Amino acid sequence: MWERKEAKEGHPAQSAPSRPQFDAAERKSNASPVNIGPSIFIKGELSGDEDLTIEGKVEGKIELKNHNLTIGSKGKIQANVHANAIIIKGDVTGNVYAKEKVEIAGSGHLTGDITSPRIVISDGAHFRGSVDMQKKSSDSGSGDRNVSRAAGSAAFAGKAPQSAAAFKN
Repeated sequence: MWERKEAKEGHPAQSAPSRPQFDAAERKSNASPVNIGPSIFIKGELSGDEDLTIEGKVEGKIELKNHNLTIGSKGKIQANVHANAIIIKGDVTGNVYAKEKVEIAGSGHLTGDITSPRIVISDGAHFRGSVDMQKKSSDSGSGDRNVSRAAGSAAFAGKAPQSAAAFKN
């Protein structure tokens, strides 16, 4: 009863073509990862509103406050870095600030201070700097806050130890 004209006459339909509709969550999950390749050099301030992987060279400042940053194994960074979570597989010279976690992989090198509530330093990683493991302000009444800050403020240089026993006196 309701047949389209294009079926009979061979003409395209008058209505707009249908496009798949995505909500914000679907769009984010379908987004391809953003990469800065190994041949790219950026000097200045780098900021954005999505997760980022850097394999190239960046000098200056990196701000991805609500997103995650991965410094790839070929990445060379000379900058202060602010992100939600930071994974370092390459070389970073500068201070890093993370809301959630900083992870230095076995191939990673960091010369600079870390400010983050959680830190992972893998076996083989190189780190020279200090650590400040401040908890979020909602935990300010906790008696453990001073213990975490004192334990996290010690400076460490060289390769990451293979076990926690290496920290004992």
